[in-house]
Amino acid sequence: MLKKILKITGITLLVLIIGLVAAPFIFKDKIKEMIAKTLNESVDAKVAFEDVDLSLLKSFPLANVTIDKLSIINKAPFEGDTLFYSGETNLKMSIKELFKDATETINLESISSQNGIVNIIFNKDGLGNYDIALKDDKPESESDSKPFALNIQDYKIENLRLSYIDEASDMKMLLDSINHSGTGNFAAQKLDLDTETTAKLSFEMEKNKLMNNVGITLDAVLGIDLDKMKFEFKDNRALINQLPLEFSGSLQMVEAGQDYDLKFKTPTSSFKNFLGLVPKAYSGDLDKVQTSGDFKVNGVVKGSLTETTIPKFNIEIASNNAMFKYPDLPKAVKNIVIDTHIVNETGLMNDTYVNLDKLSFAIDQDVFNVKANIKNFDNALVDAQLNGTINLANVTKAYPVQLDMPLSGILKADVATKFDMKSVETSQYQNIQSSGNMSITGFNYDGPELAKPIKINKAAIVFNTSKIQLNELDAKTGGSDLKVTGALDNFYGFMFKNQVLKGNFNMNSNNLLVSDFMEPSTTTTTEGKKATEPVKIPSFLDCTISAKANNVVYDNLILKNVSGNLVVRDQAIALNNLKMGIFGGNIGLTGNVSTKGNVPTFKMDLGLNQVGISEAFTQLDMLKSIAPIAGVINGKLNSTINVSGKLTNDMTPDLKTLSGDLVGQLLSTTINEKNSKLLSTLSSNLNFINLDKLNLNDLKAALTFSDGKVNLKPLDLKYQDIKVTLGGTHGFDQTMNYDIKFDVPTKYLGTEINNLIAKLAPADAKKVESIPINAAMTGSFGAPKLTTDLKMATTNLITQLLKQQKDKLIGQGLSQLGNVAGLPTKTDSTGTSTPKTKEEVKEEVKEVVKDKVKDGLNNLFNKKKKDE
Repeated sequence: MLKKILKITGITLLVLIIGLVAAPFIFKDKIKEMIAKTLNESVDAKVAFEDVDLSLLKSFPLANVTIDKLSIINKAPFEGDTLFYSGETNLKMSIKELFKDATETINLESISSQNGIVNIIFNKDGLGNYDIALKDDKPESESDSKPFALNIQDYKIENLRLSYIDEASDMKMLLDSINHSGTGNFAAQKLDLDTETTAKLSFEMEKNKLMNNVGITLDAVLGIDLDKMKFEFKDNRALINQLPLEFSGSLQMVEAGQDYDLKFKTPTSSFKNFLGLVPKAYSGDLDKVQTSGDFKVNGVVKGSLTETTIPKFNIEIASNNAMFKYPDLPKAVKNIVIDTHIVNETGLMNDTYVNLDKLSFAIDQDVFNVKANIKNFDNALVDAQLNGTINLANVTKAYPVQLDMPLSGILKADVATKFDMKSVETSQYQNIQSSGNMSITGFNYDGPELAKPIKINKAAIVFNTSKIQLNELDAKTGGSDLKVTGALDNFYGFMFKNQVLKGNFNMNSNNLLVSDFMEPSTTTTTEGKKATEPVKIPSFLDCTISAKANNVVYDNLILKNVSGNLVVRDQAIALNNLKMGIFGGNIGLTGNVSTKGNVPTFKMDLGLNQVGISEAFTQLDMLKSIAPIAGVINGKLNSTINVSGKLTNDMTPDLKTLSGDLVGQLLSTTINEKNSKLLSTLSSNLNFINLDKLNLNDLKAALTFSDGKVNLKPLDLKYQDIKVTLGGTHGFDQTMNYDIKFDVPTKYLGTEINNLIAKLAPADAKKVESIPINAAMTGSFGAPKLTTDLKMATTNLITQLLKQQKDKLIGQGLSQLGNVAGLPTKTDSTGTSTPKTKEEVKEEVKEVVKDKVKDGLNNLFNKKKKDE
């Protein structure tokens, strides 16, 4: 009998296991079809999911349906926007629900979602992207059945990101990292829903961040009446950051919107409630903080939220004669008074006002007071006063804020201001009423946006109607000192509306090191390597600066008596009439530098006056690449240079990208031949030129450059009465290809050649007054290669002289050939002399002339160099 029972039990278990495993294959398509039908028949949107799985084991004894990567994408007017996405959605139901007929409704008992996204958008026309339910004017009959019905007992949402954007009011809200769960019987029309919620809240209005990742916790029992769509707070505990709040009252969904009747308050009046408003990372362990005095938050929200109204509300935040002291810090914050009211008494958004009647506190003997009033939501009217003193060094001694560098300095303020936001937006600064002054002394600051820490010895600001006057700024950073005065034209637009900061300033400096301000930042690549990023000119600046500096250090250059105007706008600096002393002369500069794109660019027009040639063309990499040979010339230069290109991350020119032109005139020059292999090569191969006597005074040269190549327009050099023409190209990589043409007078060819030429008729002699010689200089400036046509020039000269001599001798007659040559007869082996024939005398003359010409040319090109 036992064996029989075990056998039956085993068979039964086997059948159950086979059923549990096989059921998903049997019912999967049915469930998948029902889900697709439910979604497509319910919404006017693009619905997609990757797959649907059915498991009887995952949530046994319930069946579990998993929908992978479910998404709902909007159609026009929100075409392509994601309304909903869920990485994984789970539906749980009784196993018996799977065996229902296709026309019967399946009851869901549990829903959960993981890694979801919900994006709610209202466009400028007031349309919402969530209104996707299919419109059906046909009345629903009792026989109509839904594929699914909600008989929910519990639900869970894990890691949901909910964003809300209202384009008309320029408002954004983000609830991130939402984890929410609830249990209750949704089959009943009235139920108590027990919920737990955590999230991080960010809120932005008109691009001003009012809240950023504020931690929210809410454990609440909600009484729900599904017939009346009414929700009542029964038992709840909430934390905003660490501030505890209790809620009571109700919220009801009505046809026109929602009706609110809510109250909330802090459960205790301890001043620790105030510290709880600050994120825990910045407030420390509140249990150990010593406090006295009170802090209370009380609020009432009552009324309807419709298209035209909001609920009335009155929120009071108050504290009186409070203090707090952290146990590990030496200072206490005392005499704290807070009296704030946020009120709407009409239900109209524009009638909301905020009264900060008093905010006051003291650290040691320093007291600071703030008072402000903001009203009229459509065009906010602001009336505020600041008065008091703060020793910034005491901030970290009284509050556990973590700073990269301790604060220091004394801030004093006595300022009153009154303005409306529309005047700020439209730059109607005449409507802004401000008075008072603010100063700071001994302030030190170091931040990632600065290349070097900055120390402000003193800064003094005076507030006037429509303008803020900077009466004094005395600061140092690195090795640089600054003294600045001027005015800010739209300080309020910069502070409240993210507008650019406009102003006009005068700046003076004794020493200014460019590296103190323009050091590129570094980042870490995905491979873990350090990489530099281009320096960026701040996009929020729109100002004009009239600058003077006795000494400016740029890279390894020292500039003297620098002055000019700078316009900073749209991430660019325009330089106007910038003058500086350098290399014994002066440089004038006009141009611009822009960092708006991914790669910084520049365009400059430079005027060089009496600038030292050798220093400029050896110490400035840009000029060294454009004209490397100039580095061996001593003297002065007047020049105009037009150049543009890209900048490297440290704001120096990228030589490969330069293009432009240069026109220059040399003054009072000498040549240092020994410092140039190119000149040494020329001197050793062309003995008729002594480079010490080469006259470059008043020489004008013109060249163009682009794509790493420089083209020199042919120019004539002066060397006594020898004409030299030079032209060609070279690269920034020092390679070159130059042509040199010499027109050498025959007087430099030696006495023998000149004696021979002297015997020619004057007309013939004039035909050989000079000899052309061509040379090609290739290779590089460090390893030059010189080729000439000396041999060809020699042959051409010999041919020319022989022809002229021959023509002359033939014309005189054969009877005079012997006398001219000195060889009228010839002697044979027996000693007998006989006259030479005409052809023999002719050939003899050719050889004599040829030998004399060769001797002259050899003397010209191969003799040792001597002074002429």
